[in-house]
Amino acid sequence: MRLIIYFLLLCTVGCSVSKDPRRKEVKQLQKGKITEDTSYVYWLPYEEGESHLVVQGYFGNYSHINRIALDIKMKEGTKICAARDGVVVRVIENNTKGGWSRKNRSYANLIILQHDDGYRTGYWHLQHNGALVNVGDTVKRGQVIGLSGKTGYSAFPHLHFLAWRFTERGGWQQVPTRFLTSKGIKYLRPMYCYRSMRR
Repeated sequence: MRLIIYFLLLCTVGCSVSKDPRRKEVKQLQKGKITEDTSYVYWLPYEEGESHLVVQGYFGNYSHINRIALDIKMKEGTKICAARDGVVVRVIENNTKGGWSRKNRSYANLIILQHDDGYRTGYWHLQHNGALVNVGDTVKRGQVIGLSGKTGYSAFPHLHFLAWRFTERGGWQQVPTRFLTSKGIKYLRPMYCYRSMRR
């Protein structure tokens, strides 16, 4: 029921559109209207064989208006896997609060990984004590690193995933990511389910 209400609100309150000049390009990548074959191919951030629904995508109409991020619906306690090899640079897991209020934004439990090419990936809304790694740990893609939850600004249990890189101008920039799925390499789209597979 909560998910239905969430989607209704997306349709009614999500009237704003991002002014980010990359929005059009990212939407075209998602729809396959343009292609890009040089970026890193990530593994889906859950166990092999599992399938989950993307409920909000890049530049989504609710909380992603200016974000290149994904919200993937999953039950609390679902195992979260590293999307690529990296080193853990940040962990927060002591929060217990969560809900559909922006006041809860700072209460999200999370894990951030640093990758060899300067990119980072983030995994948000983990459950209380849901991190299974520590700062400084080296992890392999596909390794279980945490447990999903609904801490922070979260109407229901899901994983908020994003990738970003440090630019030459000295700032962090969010980037769209390609994933290996059971149906090939894809830019994930909202309202589609994607099954994880490994090479």
